[in-house]
Amino acid sequence: MLCAVALAARPDFTVTTVTCHADHTRWSAPQACGEHRLVLVRRGRFRRRADGVDADVDPTLGYLGAPGEEERFAHPAGGDVCTSLSIAPEFWDGPITARAVYIDARVELAHRRLLGAAASGDIDYALTEELLRLVAAATDPSTPRPRPGDQAMVTAARQAILTGAAEAAGLRSLAGLLRVSPYRLSRVFSQHMGVSLTRYRNRVRVGHAIDRLVDGETGLADLAADLGFADQPHLTRTVRAHLGHTPIALRRLLDHQRTDRARVAPTRVSG
Repeated sequence: MLCAVALAARPDFTVTTVTCHADHTRWSAPQACGEHRLVLVRRGRFRRRADGVDADVDPTLGYLGAPGEEERFAHPAGGDVCTSLSIAPEFWDGPITARAVYIDARVELAHRRLLGAAASGDIDYALTEELLRLVAAATDPSTPRPRPGDQAMVTAARQAILTGAAEAAGLRSLAGLLRVSPYRLSRVFSQHMGVSLTRYRNRVRVGHAIDRLVDGETGLADLAADLGFADQPHLTRTVRAHLGHTPIALRRLLDHQRTDRARVAPTRVSG
């Protein structure tokens, strides 16, 4: 079952929170995508098949959908929560290509700011501006495009890092878990994702830091230790490198995110 909550709606865009409670591992029946949309995962993960191409979607990999695509979904990991943005073509700068999109920390921050603007109620200026920033960040021509080949290895590496597997603490141990050489894992991952394993792991940790700061975390030393950083300065350097803000500045920026996420009664849709 899907539960959809419309956060904002205008004739040329809608911003919707979609919560899926399904836990089926098989592919759903095919359905046609009827609009241009950008989908970003807040929590959880799922699989999407579009026009015969599979993608494992999670907080680090979203997707652009286009009208006419045939989609199927599977939820082997349980439920998930996403932000779905349906956007008229004039909002996009250039042609829209349906594809998977790597969600780096810069895009994640733009996503969080969009949600904060939605909570503020200023749809026609604040939210619209944040929506444009998010679209620009997610569709930047310099954003790496996933490449075909070795997808299973890259997916397994991503999942180990995302779930905090003990073996993901180091590249060599991660390669051992996947039964490949460290060289092959590093090379294929970079080719497929467009970023190094180190950059990807730090992006995941920065995402966890954003979650904790949104939830009101104040002890940065404890936060650094919990996320596997050497110390608080290491956390600060990494967050600044990915976002251009220190954790303290980021906490102020995201302070308006501390709102009741369930304040709007959901509209149920079948699916």
